[in-house]
Amino acid sequence: MASENGALTEAAAAAIGKAGRVSAANRIGVEITAVLGTAEMKVSNLLKIGRGAVIELDRRVGDTVEIRCNGLPIGRGDIVVVEDHLAVSITEIYSRAEIFD
Repeated sequence: MASENGALTEAAAAAIGKAGRVSAANRIGVEITAVLGTAEMKVSNLLKIGRGAVIELDRRVGDTVEIRCNGLPIGRGDIVVVEDHLAVSITEIYSRAEIFD
């Protein structure tokens, strides 16, 4: 677990572009995103989309979601419900090599 936290800390530092003191970095906000899936389509099809349209994503029910910090993939997780909110339970934090390669 300690190495996972180290990788997450390094990813956050890279995402904010700061290699400064840890105490200063701890106060900087970052955007965390959970990517449910992606889809590709032609612009002509995109222009035809209306209310109620369904866009099929590249993931299946039960697949993990990608977790990103300021757009940088840092791990994977499962979608869960906490009270009346969606949340992500982290199942994997990428190693430094996986994040920066």
